[in-house]
Amino acid sequence: MGKIIQLDDTLSNKIAAGEVVERPASVVKELVENAIDAESTVIEIDVEEAGLESIRIVDNGTGIEPDDVLKAFSRHATSKIKDETDLFRIRTLGFRGEALPSIASVSELSLTTGTGEGPGTEIVLSGGIVQKHEPAASRKGTDIKVSGLFFNTPARLKYMKTIHTELGNITDVVNRLALAHPEVAMRLRHNGRALLQTTGNGDVRQVLAAIYGLNTAKKMVPLAASSLDFQVEGWISLPEVTRASRNYLSVMVNGRFIKNYSLAKAIQEGYHTLLPIGRYPIAFVNITMDPILVDVNVHPAKLEVRFSKEQELQEVVTRAIREAFQKETLIPEAAPAVKPAQPSSRQQEFSFDDSQRQAIKEDRPASALSSASVTRRESLPPVSQRKELYTRELDEATGEQPDEYIPMEMKETAEVFTEAVFTPQAAPSADAAEADDGYGQEAEIEERESRLPPLYPIGQMHGTYIFAQNEKGLYMIDQHAAQERLKYEFFREKVGQVEKELQDMLVPITLEYSADDCIKISEHLEDLKSVGVFLEPFGERAFIVHSHPQWLPKGEEQQMIEGIIEQMLSMRKVDIKKLREEAAIMMSCKASIKANHHLRNDEIQQLLDDLRRCSDPFTCPHGRPIVVHYSTYQIERMFKRIM
Repeated sequence: MGKIIQLDDTLSNKIAAGEVVERPASVVKELVENAIDAESTVIEIDVEEAGLESIRIVDNGTGIEPDDVLKAFSRHATSKIKDETDLFRIRTLGFRGEALPSIASVSELSLTTGTGEGPGTEIVLSGGIVQKHEPAASRKGTDIKVSGLFFNTPARLKYMKTIHTELGNITDVVNRLALAHPEVAMRLRHNGRALLQTTGNGDVRQVLAAIYGLNTAKKMVPLAASSLDFQVEGWISLPEVTRASRNYLSVMVNGRFIKNYSLAKAIQEGYHTLLPIGRYPIAFVNITMDPILVDVNVHPAKLEVRFSKEQELQEVVTRAIREAFQKETLIPEAAPAVKPAQPSSRQQEFSFDDSQRQAIKEDRPASALSSASVTRRESLPPVSQRKELYTRELDEATGEQPDEYIPMEMKETAEVFTEAVFTPQAAPSADAAEADDGYGQEAEIEERESRLPPLYPIGQMHGTYIFAQNEKGLYMIDQHAAQERLKYEFFREKVGQVEKELQDMLVPITLEYSADDCIKISEHLEDLKSVGVFLEPFGERAFIVHSHPQWLPKGEEQQMIEGIIEQMLSMRKVDIKKLREEAAIMMSCKASIKANHHLRNDEIQQLLDDLRRCSDPFTCPHGRPIVVHYSTYQIERMFKRIM
């Protein structure tokens, strides 16, 4: 006698429920998606005890025809696909025909539905068995209630989490569906208490405000980009608004919420160095594409999809975010700003005229400024006379030698970085300079400077923070983070030109590693060469370095080379672009000034001017803010000058 048997429908549905109905949130997801597919404009979701007691969803959609109600609870019964070719052009959220029979098999379910024409239908099932099926009062739409979830599968019930956890999962599902479909008014209530309510007017930003709060929604910026195959739009939070996990990244594909690690990484890559380590943004990214380019039939709950042009899509998403931030001034406010409708009669309007700006830039006495400006130090001798004076003062005060902030005469290009006062931007190649005659570079610099307003230094606190001002108020600048950004952008350019500026060493550096590390290093000698590390095998477990790029910080060549090698060893998969990025970040951090380092006014002004020329002058390479702004209005409110 054979051992293989045909499972009955009840058992098959319970097995399917194990894949589709994982927790109460799964039920809410499937039923709300069905309501959206039914062209509903209003959906009400009521849950009791986080859905374990009951889940009720009422919509005003097209409803179900009386003849189709029983069929809807049979496996693989659907109105959304007809043949195999439809699988490659799925435009609805549901299509498998598994949700209703799977849910009904592990619960007590009642459904009342109607099309608005003729009588409606009521059906009641318990454990997948029909208990009642009869005509009902006519009402366009569907009212479905799921009670006693997992009553007949106690093993599944004991794995449910706490009420708060399960309710959090339900809220998360409804939030993402509301974001994906702002044209649908949704209301979520738990034990009679409203948790979410959207208007359904199609405004995504209002949905963001309903979910994350008004203040967070105000700190989100729109993004939009497109290619031949993809259209990307959405809203992303400013870098100052972060969370501790990726759970706040919402990616939609053709109206369907998905989880995709590659796209999440593309969003983070769009922020690049604007986010602190271990922090993640709030983002809503809606992707529209031809359904033939995405396979949604690879996951039972349809949360994961497969793209045919994933790399291209990642690039479009990353580009959209970077372009969105290029249009923004990303200076965080020190406190929430409340803009007055009209300036109070007691509020003083501050402004700098051209003569006052020039006085600040030329370091003239404070008397040259109006009462609106803060008194500065006495005027200093010309820059050409300050090196000796500053060196002597520093030696007498601390006994230490001055560092790279000492003004010096310009040397050869190869020595500029190690000896100059501030790190300049990498110069364009001769071909590029000849091609645009300088106009392109000037336009780029002007565009960069427009993102960060002119800042006029006031002084320094604790040798760490710079105070500056302009017409818009007071600014605090972290000098270490500012120079870290300058050096990072310098190294980022230089790391791609390593073979043009090499310095031979009088005494070669010898580096020893374990046998397994030596194997990996030997496999990636060319990769290391592309980022400025020129290794030659020296024995079985050692390498020797005869030359290095001239732009490596003087006196720290070996430390930098070892650091780059360690980064390469720690990478699971060596990515040249990523390796260069990490190398530039490491070198910029080690080569920048530290806290408790006092600067002169002309050095502060030079640092601020150089910062304005950066492509991203708002955060250091690790994502920490460089500039914080106190508006004049905020300061006057703190001192009660205006109420």
